[in-house]
Amino acid sequence: MKLLPRSLFGQIVLALVAGLVVAHVVGAWLMVDERTRFGERLRGQYAAQRVAGYITLLDGTAPEERRRVVRALSVPPTRLSLDEPWQAGGDASPDAAAFLRRVARELERPAELQVLSIRRAPPRAEERPQGERPHGPPHREAHAAPRFLVLVSAQARLADGAVLTIRQALPEPARDWPLRVLGLLALLAAVVALLSGWAVRRLTRPLSALAEAADGLARNLDQPPLEEKGPQEVRRAARSFNAMQRALKAHLETRAQALAGVSHDLRLPLTRLRLRLEQLPENDARAAMQRDIEEMDAMVGGTLDYLRAGSDTEQAVRLNLVALLDGLAEDAEAAGAKVSLHGTAAPIMARPQALRRCLANLVDNARRYGGGAVDVTLADKPSSVEIRIEDRGAGIPAEERERVFEPYVRLEASRARHTGGAGLGLAIARAVARAHGGEVALAPREGGGTTAVVTLPRK
Repeated sequence: MKLLPRSLFGQIVLALVAGLVVAHVVGAWLMVDERTRFGERLRGQYAAQRVAGYITLLDGTAPEERRRVVRALSVPPTRLSLDEPWQAGGDASPDAAAFLRRVARELERPAELQVLSIRRAPPRAEERPQGERPHGPPHREAHAAPRFLVLVSAQARLADGAVLTIRQALPEPARDWPLRVLGLLALLAAVVALLSGWAVRRLTRPLSALAEAADGLARNLDQPPLEEKGPQEVRRAARSFNAMQRALKAHLETRAQALAGVSHDLRLPLTRLRLRLEQLPENDARAAMQRDIEEMDAMVGGTLDYLRAGSDTEQAVRLNLVALLDGLAEDAEAAGAKVSLHGTAAPIMARPQALRRCLANLVDNARRYGGGAVDVTLADKPSSVEIRIEDRGAGIPAEERERVFEPYVRLEASRARHTGGAGLGLAIARAVARAHGGEVALAPREGGGTTAVVTLPRK
């Protein structure tokens, strides 16, 4: 799902918080439900005790005094009567049986009991004790009148055979939620969520550093090693990554030294061949050998340039890109191209010779394969500078736009020297841009052609 977090940190925190919320919601529901059930048990026990108390009291009262006592005890929510006959067939529901058991346990002596009804309803006017009238203004009585949920009607035979009818109204259970307890649960959930987020962030931060180091490894093999701290698994991953970085750096240095040595050693026999060619008479064979020597020398020079492209031996200075591009445009126009410059940008920190080689290669490619017309646009952004070099050539297929950055790769299959170089121009350009912390990418130009986009960060 798109709404779910994609990061490991977000997913772990979501799982923890979701589990915590579910646990607290279920716990709160169980607590409120148990509170309600406990209240109902208390109300039932209270009603049973009152009914048993009325029976015991009237059982011990003289018959001539009972009516006066009944009138005195008939106070809402209770109504007592000695005038109703014993009604056959009481309520046989489980609630009635449970109520009778409670009353029987509270009685001092056994008595014949029955429950007439247990029903849920608000009190009605006829259920008020006879002769009782509300006291005070009607509106005050309406506000003060309690609400009832359960009405219990029961009968008991007293010791002398008299029938006592009892109607007891149980008050409605409290509807209010235990806000204090729920508030404490919510506060506990928030504290645990914050602590969980902090703990997860502490555990996943080294993984983020590892991912950033892996992303920057291709651009800068000399970046500082990772700190080997955190949980044991993270420390092992950082240690392995640092070992891999050292091994890659040593391998590339060895390869670069080997290629540089071979390329340098080739210069000496090439020089000897040039000297010997000077002693030969002018003819077509000598001219062909001269061209081959020049091509080999250019290939050796290109290889050395590629090997030096990512090095940081040159000192970085504040560089005026507008002036640099003006110089490149003059060189390209001298070679027969038509270059249009657009935009401006503030100076950046860069290595001048390396960056000049990067941009010169891209402008030269646009001149060679774009029909001679080149558009160069300079865009200044808050954190970077973007240079777009556009041509109007046939373009590069989408599946080949990354492959052409590989060393010695040329889309022109003839490998002829006059149709292009040794296939190192784009590789050198990307190596230089990445050594500056930037990037070079190719994109199709609207209307046909290719756009080389150079992005350089501001440091």
